[in-house]
Amino acid sequence: MKVSIRIVLIDDHAVVRSGLRRLLEQNSEMQVVAEGESGEQAYQLYGEHLPEVLVMDMSMPGIGGLESLRRILTRYPAARVVIFSMHENAAFASQALSAGARCYVTKSGAAEDLVRAVKEAFSGRCYLSPSVAQNIVLQTMTGSEDPMQRLSAREFEVFRMLAEGRSVDEIARILIISQKTVANYQTLLKQKLGVTSPVELVRLAMRHGVIEK
Repeated sequence: MKVSIRIVLIDDHAVVRSGLRRLLEQNSEMQVVAEGESGEQAYQLYGEHLPEVLVMDMSMPGIGGLESLRRILTRYPAARVVIFSMHENAAFASQALSAGARCYVTKSGAAEDLVRAVKEAFSGRCYLSPSVAQNIVLQTMTGSEDPMQRLSAREFEVFRMLAEGRSVDEIARILIISQKTVANYQTLLKQKLGVTSPVELVRLAMRHGVIEK
């Protein structure tokens, strides 16, 4: 069968990328044309190859998956992106979909989920791992609000970086924004999330699975 789905693959673990390449290329219509390990490389490689589908991790060094997704879609609005993440909570999936990802697949799910997600994204449709879809439905049914869903993609990235212990200077450098803008986000986040100290912010991030305990 003629190759019709060219894929750029981004994950900061070489072993994971190797396994994903093998999995995807078992399908004769799929070809991985480039690999990268950071959000910065995702942006660069997407522009170089203009693939049919970009498969990208969410938590990576540097600008991370969400910010990379935002930048790619700003420049290439028709980009079809599949987020392949370790995070199963509804907040991460909602943030990725709100930022413009077509599909969200968890690393703990069935291997066929990723293959299906690539095919759905290529066809212009959306797909969620069953576990993530269930979490979103359960959250909706129980009426339990996740404060993470109040945040925009940029606010969520700043929140994640602050929770990881990055300084205002470092965040400004990574996101290519001014230190004053980061400080403004910091103030806004405290108001939106109802936290008053860095310790409370970290605890909130841990409680909602934004960073590991």
